[in-house]
Amino acid sequence: MDSLFKALADPSRRDLLDALRVEDGQTLSQLEAASPLSRFGVAKHLGVLEDAGLVTRIRRGRFTHHYLNAIPVAEALTRWIEPFRVAPAARGVLDLKARLEAASPAPDLTFTTYIRCAQTDLWAALTEPAQVTSYASLTPSGRDAGLPDTARLEPMSRIEATLAPEGHAASRYVARITPEGAICALTIEHWDLAPADRARVADGWARTLSGLKTWLETGEALAFEP
Repeated sequence: MDSLFKALADPSRRDLLDALRVEDGQTLSQLEAASPLSRFGVAKHLGVLEDAGLVTRIRRGRFTHHYLNAIPVAEALTRWIEPFRVAPAARGVLDLKARLEAASPAPDLTFTTYIRCAQTDLWAALTEPAQVTSYASLTPSGRDAGLPDTARLEPMSRIEATLAPEGHAASRYVARITPEGAICALTIEHWDLAPADRARVADGWARTLSGLKTWLETGEALAFEP
């Protein structure tokens, strides 16, 4: 962590990171050409950034290319901001970290809804089959309520599951809970959907999220028929 703060403290090093943010994979010569520093100065600062994990070097033939690595910044935010739940800023960087690590393409579907409820209540509503049937007759996949046995859970914050309903291609979704005071933001991202399945799954999520919000905020069941 000390090396990260040291690397970010110098304005010249921040300028180099900005240059890589605009155009990743630049060589030393390219970075030198856009900098007031000498070649030696640029190389020295790149070494500090590399030691901090903020820059990665990859050699191709005679040239070495430099790439920006955002993960150390995300990890710093996880340590210092997430405990205080500054949700919009910290959660956004953590989601970016997860996407970079998974190298996932953009999701086929994305939904976000805001529900006035406790984080524990939203988590229970998403994971307990008895509660799911109170607001949704069927899940967006067309299967019975409940999470598949292979679902990966990060308690109170994240669900990742692969769905393979009969007659349809397998797909994957991630549900993220972000508490924001008395409100919880719930974001759904769904990948690997066949074009023919997207309208069906989008309608399923829209109905499920509407029923979920009504159930948690009013206690009234709003189950849609399949």
